[in-house]
Amino acid sequence: MTSNINNLYPAYTPSPGEILALELESRHWSQRQFAAILDKPVQSVNEILHAKKQITPETALRLAAALGTSPELWINLEADYRLSLARQTVSQQLLNEISERSNLLVAAA
Repeated sequence: MTSNINNLYPAYTPSPGEILALELESRHWSQRQFAAILDKPVQSVNEILHAKKQITPETALRLAAALGTSPELWINLEADYRLSLARQTVSQQLLNEISERSNLLVAAA
């Protein structure tokens, strides 16, 4: 088995909330102001900023409308962040075993 350098030195993946916090800061908007723009509770904005709440497709649409971006940007940031978290918890050994079992089944067919 060969080592995957990406598993040895994983790249840092910021949460969508970190990106959003930078955007709010650059616009000088408070969480309360942004929540009012989105028509969402301040708590929801705060939870997104602190990666406690995931960005749903509906929220991505609201963020895009408020910030002049695409909803895909926010969905992709969320997916990249969640995949990064999963890579930290799912062992490469397990993934290799799954791949081997799959290859055995294909070879047997």
